[in-house]
Amino acid sequence: MSRNRNSRHGKSKITVGEKGRQVLENIDENNRVIKMFLGFRKELDEKHDRYEKIVKLSRDITIENKRIIFLLHSTNTDIEGKREAVLDEACKRLKVITDENFKTIASILKDFDSYQYQKAYTSGLQEFIEALVFYQFLHSNKIESWESINKFFQYEQDGEKFSLLFPQLDFILGIADFTGELMRRCINNLGVGNVSDCFKTCNFVKDIYTGFLGIINPGAKEMGRKTYVLKQSLAKMELVCYNIQIRGSEIPKHMLVNVIESSDMNTEEDEGFY
Repeated sequence: MSRNRNSRHGKSKITVGEKGRQVLENIDENNRVIKMFLGFRKELDEKHDRYEKIVKLSRDITIENKRIIFLLHSTNTDIEGKREAVLDEACKRLKVITDENFKTIASILKDFDSYQYQKAYTSGLQEFIEALVFYQFLHSNKIESWESINKFFQYEQDGEKFSLLFPQLDFILGIADFTGELMRRCINNLGVGNVSDCFKTCNFVKDIYTGFLGIINPGAKEMGRKTYVLKQSLAKMELVCYNIQIRGSEIPKHMLVNVIESSDMNTEEDEGFY
């Protein structure tokens, strides 16, 4: 029974018999093979510590970007001065993330294979892209290309140049998350009666979704999941625009949100991504 209980709860404690204990006590640490394995252990311990350090940095980046996204949603106001102040603050905070947080990660990895550690900061990187392109959309009604954003991760310190690995997949997944923020903004615009922005935002997301459909081989499973969520967001935005166009004359615009929330949407069909 104890053996089964240990197997259910993971690894059991390793016990060493008398002969095994004698072998351990008589190990010659000057032996070349033993030295080699001790070196492997030290190298793996350092790698694990480095990985966990990057995970913690990525967690801080994710939290800060979520705060920036929340801040950007407050630009949904008719007061131009307040809107510009919010955009300026968001821009400064995004720059701090690239110039300090991501630079720290890049400096840690400059002497190592970044591909071995990319998963440690991928969530923070995608969250940053989500916040950055949301800011760019609100600021200039467009988003920059991967090539332009990749320049943000090129650094120089003490005459030494280094960069952070910025995979194109993380850029695409970040844009997929960004469309969810546009859906929320569309609903918020409807709540305050700003119907013109609803149509503009919906058309923008349509263009993004068309681009995702043009990806012949989605590849990663995460791509399929986020594309499916993107479609759901677009369907909800289209329902918003439909109700504005068809029922806007008979229902006050500020009450259309209740109509949207009570409507059923059929998003079961997809184009092969999920």
